[in-house]
Amino acid sequence: MSVRPARFITLEGVDGSGKSTQSRLLKDALEAEGYEVLLTREPGGSKGAEEIRTLVLEGEPDRWSAETEILLFTAARRDHLERTIEPALAAGKVVLCDRFVDSTRVYQGISRGDLRSTVDQLHALMIGCEADLTLLFDMDPSTGLSRAKARQTSEERFEDFGLELQVKMRAGFLELAKAEPERFAVIDASQNIDTVASDTLKALKAVL
Repeated sequence: MSVRPARFITLEGVDGSGKSTQSRLLKDALEAEGYEVLLTREPGGSKGAEEIRTLVLEGEPDRWSAETEILLFTAARRDHLERTIEPALAAGKVVLCDRFVDSTRVYQGISRGDLRSTVDQLHALMIGCEADLTLLFDMDPSTGLSRAKARQTSEERFEDFGLELQVKMRAGFLELAKAEPERFAVIDASQNIDTVASDTLKALKAVL
């Protein structure tokens, strides 16, 4: 019996782009084909990181500066990496992660200031890994924001920054994808759910 290598797959995109829905569909599709899959998220994915998630995603937009957020997200990511991601990869699983460092590169590093070098330095020092594949769900930011706000959850701190931030984020994600075409697969998330799911699975199978 052949041994399938572990793979670390991240899903990125503006708020409301359908990442969470597609990650669940992708998990089901891979498990149906016999893969062992761990679905996780950021911020979160471990007990300590989930506690930090509440701090950064709830409350008023000006609760934290971008600099403080970088430290909080990196702390959450380190705990997530140690306790969840690395053990799953060591066990040979496919890890699907709803957001990872590219979100920090865009949200804090580009969209809210010129802090990209700070994000990358901390990432190199404390995390030191990149995804095997990053699926970027691209869509009109205004549509995504409308979807995100319609969820009416307590975790809307970044959505409350408004459309301008979402527009900057989309541009930032596309810039990252252009700079690293070998790691990114850009998915047209404006299509219907089944078509997006098909495109997503096709892109992932290229690296499995």
